[in-house]
Amino acid sequence: MPVDSATPIFRNEDELARLSASERIRYRLVANGCRYHANDNIAGFVKDGELEELQAEVAEKLQEVLRALVIDTDSDHNTQETAKRVAKMYVQEVFKGRYVPMPSVTEFPNVERLNELMIVGPITVRSACSHHLCPIMGRVWIGILPNEFSNLIGLSKYARICEWIMNRPQIQEEAVTMLANELQERVKPDGLAIVMEADHFCMHWRGVKDSDSMMTNSVMRGAFLKDANLRREFLSLLSKKNG
Repeated sequence: MPVDSATPIFRNEDELARLSASERIRYRLVANGCRYHANDNIAGFVKDGELEELQAEVAEKLQEVLRALVIDTDSDHNTQETAKRVAKMYVQEVFKGRYVPMPSVTEFPNVERLNELMIVGPITVRSACSHHLCPIMGRVWIGILPNEFSNLIGLSKYARICEWIMNRPQIQEEAVTMLANELQERVKPDGLAIVMEADHFCMHWRGVKDSDSMMTNSVMRGAFLKDANLRREFLSLLSKKNG
């Protein structure tokens, strides 16, 4: 039966093995009191081999969606493998940030005691709106003001962390905040600033069908909140890069 908050927490492994992959994973999450919203990472509750099972399960469900849309996947050669392709895309690509652990990021001490503004970007990011599962395509800029106790990470690692956070269904405002929290914890800078600019295909493709609208939002932490000159310098440098 489906696992929810009313499910007993005393199943043994044999009973769990008879559940589908999604039910087993959901059971572990509920039993441990863990949230599993669209933008949450649940990799710690997925066991070896279960992602493959989950992908097959999603493909089966998507086949039913196509059937409900009255698409003849038996005779339409273009859609015969669509359910499998979309399931693979969701689990292994566009929602991958939900199912895999944080990428390995090597941190280095700030031996030279660097304390000047550093800007990384633009980093191309791809996500999906959790309201309609339409693409979000954009760019992120990250400003770091380190101190002598900060950790330094390689430039490519910022892109990897961005990808891990963004490859989930979500809204842009929450994605930027999650990215800021992750970087704040890892780098421990005096100041952190993030700006994200993105196209939302839920506006381009449906609804108002406005192809020119973009969304830009920011998160400012520490020195960027307290020091107007630092904030102005960061935003000015971004303007010049976009000019």
